[in-house]
Amino acid sequence: MPRPRTAKTKPRDPVVTIENLVKVYPGPGNAPDIRAIDGIDLSVERGEIFGLLGPNGAGKTTTVGVCTTRVLGTSGHVEIDGLDVRKDPARVKLGIGVVTQFNTLDRLCTAWENIYFHCRYFEMSHREAKSRADELLQQFRLSERKKSFPDELSGGMAQRLQVARSIAHRPSVLFLDEPTAGLDPQSRIALWEIVTDMRSHGITVLLTTHYMEEADQLCERVAIIDHGKILVCDTPANLKKRLGAETVIDLHLDRPPDGLTSRIKRLAGVVKVDPSADGLRVLTKGGGVVLPKLVNAATRYGLRDVSVAEPTLETVFISLTGRELRE
Repeated sequence: MPRPRTAKTKPRDPVVTIENLVKVYPGPGNAPDIRAIDGIDLSVERGEIFGLLGPNGAGKTTTVGVCTTRVLGTSGHVEIDGLDVRKDPARVKLGIGVVTQFNTLDRLCTAWENIYFHCRYFEMSHREAKSRADELLQQFRLSERKKSFPDELSGGMAQRLQVARSIAHRPSVLFLDEPTAGLDPQSRIALWEIVTDMRSHGITVLLTTHYMEEADQLCERVAIIDHGKILVCDTPANLKKRLGAETVIDLHLDRPPDGLTSRIKRLAGVVKVDPSADGLRVLTKGGGVVLPKLVNAATRYGLRDVSVAEPTLETVFISLTGRELRE
């Protein structure tokens, strides 16, 4: 009798490997040292869009800094495409692109020159650098602004130019640190499309963000980080499934929910109850059945509004830490 066929698993091909990474900064004066990264283990597969999601100060930027050789880790091991970032930083830099939180465009160069000279730094010939600059400006919809200086570009255009420049030398890994911070919604969505398109160019992307919808939309896997530690790592869908809830109901109250929390927890269909800024957040199964009971229980506490939604990555973070993602 023939054996049943088993599904083939995709062979692992990690391009970013982080093992027990620690970064400690000396505290000011007699203050204790600051553990910006506290024993991180991560592996990012080739061709993946991977997200580090967490609040400001969680350790996201420091982790990217170590991976891109700009920050020296205190201990641990990091490899980029098989190269040790501590032992071989020069070769690591040849294979990565980096876009930081801050605008690093050369303000004395035009948009075209910013890309052209970047290519020349990476030893491209004049002809190749010229062709590459023209190609990327076309790809990133900036051809009409090729003679514009960075200060003449909108925030969204400048960020697109930074991404274009960062991949001009055809890196295998692109690091994006809070790539859409400060952008308007239209510019943010335009940049999302560009990042998603990185796959077709064979580029692995590791991005940091504190925007839950950004991680949910872009990333195949997400690691939630807080206080320098990885709390969970999985696909956005799996992380939300871990909550065991189908619906999130926010109760906005005028009075403190003293006694209300324990009462709600006893209701059938309630998975978890968390405090929120102005009331309670209730994770439920069968929200349509539970909702009338919640409203009835909360009325005496000055219930002024109710919102109902599906679980998000921010819901996952609150469930893990008990506080809002952006606090």
